[in-house]
Amino acid sequence: MPPSVPSLPRRVARTLRTSLFAQVTCALVLGIVVGKLWPDTATALQPLGDGFTRLIKTVISPLVFCVVVVGIAKAGDLKAFGRIGVKALIWFEIASTAALVIGLVAANVVGPGKGMNVDPSSLDAAAVEETTGGGSLPTTTEFVLNALPQSFVGAFAENELLQVLILACLVGAVLLHLGHTKVPKVLPAIEQAQDIIFAVVGFIMRLAPLAVFGAMAHLVGNYGLGVIRTYAKLIVLCYVAAALFVVLLAVALKLVTGLSLWKFLRYIREEMLLALGTASTESVMPRVMQKLRRAGARDDAVGLVLPTGYSFNLDGASLYLSIGTLFIAQAVGVDLSLGQQITVVLVLMLTSKGMAGIPGSAFLALSATASSLGAIPAGAVALLLGVDRIMDSMRVVTNLLGNCVAVFAVSRWEGALDTDRAKKVLDGEDTSTPDDGEKGVGAEKSLGAEKDAGAEKGAGAEKGLGGETGTEALAPGIPAQKHKELNELKEPAPEAG
Repeated sequence: MPPSVPSLPRRVARTLRTSLFAQVTCALVLGIVVGKLWPDTATALQPLGDGFTRLIKTVISPLVFCVVVVGIAKAGDLKAFGRIGVKALIWFEIASTAALVIGLVAANVVGPGKGMNVDPSSLDAAAVEETTGGGSLPTTTEFVLNALPQSFVGAFAENELLQVLILACLVGAVLLHLGHTKVPKVLPAIEQAQDIIFAVVGFIMRLAPLAVFGAMAHLVGNYGLGVIRTYAKLIVLCYVAAALFVVLLAVALKLVTGLSLWKFLRYIREEMLLALGTASTESVMPRVMQKLRRAGARDDAVGLVLPTGYSFNLDGASLYLSIGTLFIAQAVGVDLSLGQQITVVLVLMLTSKGMAGIPGSAFLALSATASSLGAIPAGAVALLLGVDRIMDSMRVVTNLLGNCVAVFAVSRWEGALDTDRAKKVLDGEDTSTPDDGEKGVGAEKSLGAEKDAGAEKGAGAEKGLGGETGTEALAPGIPAQKHKELNELKEPAPEAG
């Protein structure tokens, strides 16, 4: 008798119960509906999204520290780690520059701000200062100094990823220098801490649907859907330009690694939807790190490239900044020459590197660019206040994909990518975690190789049983009691009397 097929309501209920993607999708739709129908109530739901993001941020710094330290130790080669860092920075600069150029070309061709004829004196420049909190982007010197930790604990307490990365590199280098004979328990302890943090992330992720619901309801309730009609040309242009950049990322990933970006998108669809709903790539960083490791990228490459990309590889932000600058110029009737547009690219290449974690950073970068040109009134940046939040989805998706592609590309470039495993995982053929097998290429070089020897010793400890009494080693697959019986049969029976 063939098994009965569950009814449609049961299948739907089971999917909602077991699939995070389905839960987040429903929360996204419900958030839009609530924000549209009850905007006053919806604006009070923002703490749901903010609370979730705060919980995730509490584990990002210790997780990055553990992954980087373990990655350096298991790679067993500090020079290789340095090469990964240099190659990552080269990739980041190429990708960010490509995003800036695509944005400028798109804005020149389409002209999203042409014909608006806005009077700059009619704009509320104070609103920009309120959004940015009166802050400013750091200078190059300040950026470098801020990347250096003042205290070990302070870097974690303030969630400064670059400072945590530097500390992790130092600790990993020291572990390599001292070797496992002097500090045999440190690396296993850090590995266990890493497992605990990933488990904590798993618990927090159960709250993801609530976070997406609250964040989306607040967005729609606060800004409404009318802003989309007002800035339709600019919004469409930004999203089309971002789609073009993603296509270029897909081509680059295919050429460098042979992997499919579309399959990778399907692989991280839950994290992507969560990032869209909360408008934050930080909310999915721990899960993405875990999935990249599972997809064959070595621990040290994941631990260094992905967190560094959060500060140096903001492709979506670069795209938005270049389009936004030309939009503002066109809206107030300023015609920028080719030389001025090249200056825009050069300035944004610098300002976009100091944006991560700064409130209103996009407006600060745009103001800095406008001031450097001298032709655009700084107050004109207020034109983008109404549409900036709508652009978050574009920035989040592009930033996240850009950083993930960077991990794969740099890993392949350095020989730290298990391509066969990656293809199997992206095809859905291999769903095991890195802990079930090797944790990426080069795991056999582990600083903690003594653990493997200890495990081997434990697994074959039976071989030593009876070693002092002259009994034979246990054959594999035969229980110890059976061996005892066999040995007794082999030994001659004692003579009577």
